[in-house]
Amino acid sequence: MTAMTEFKYAGSELDLFREVRNWKSYWSRQIRPFIAGDVLEVGAGIGANTPYLDSRGSGKWVCLEPDPDLIARLSHSFNFGSSPLPEIVCGTIESIGARLFDTIVYIDVLEHIKDDRAELNAAAGHLRPGGRIIVLAPAHQCLFTPFDVAIGHFRRYDRSSLRKISPAGLDLLRISYLDCVGLTASFANLALLRQSMPTAAQLRFWDKFLVPLSRILDPLLQYSLGKSLLAVWSKTGAND
Repeated sequence: MTAMTEFKYAGSELDLFREVRNWKSYWSRQIRPFIAGDVLEVGAGIGANTPYLDSRGSGKWVCLEPDPDLIARLSHSFNFGSSPLPEIVCGTIESIGARLFDTIVYIDVLEHIKDDRAELNAAAGHLRPGGRIIVLAPAHQCLFTPFDVAIGHFRRYDRSSLRKISPAGLDLLRISYLDCVGLTASFANLALLRQSMPTAAQLRFWDKFLVPLSRILDPLLQYSLGKSLLAVWSKTGAND
């Protein structure tokens, strides 16, 4: 495990959101077809997302996390039976040296990074030809609330703002909104509740009832509306 200067994650939502299984299952099914080979998961947190993405089918999985306290929890999170455990690295994209990957994943992470454009360009430098960068991030700056501030977000994204920071030398394969029904709930919170953090009961309701509706409606709406935004870039090269 590689060490770095100590970093402390500002958010407190990781445990609250780890149980939203319908939501994690939904977005991971959208992402998994783009994952192949050696994978770097940037900002792995407490490891709540990794099992939804990592089928242990091939390649090496590296979890990168800058917060040492989260690293300690991450080390105890995985239970893949006889499969090789992911490698855990404490640090940022600069901590991985000259290593190259086939897939680099940011799940609700890029919005926490001040210079997101520089981050994606640095990640592109660690991709093999044909490799992919996958980003899932909160959508719509108009929905930026005290909740975003409380968990350390610098911004939310729309298609235009995410396209503008596309890494050099990479082609945008997909950019889609997810969770159109959740978007309605987010606007209701903005107008009525203005909470800095959702309650566990609210999250259970969203995950149990709203996410399944979004799974039906999102493709009918051609992924044109949603509270989250998914983008996939591919590095041009011989493996495309």
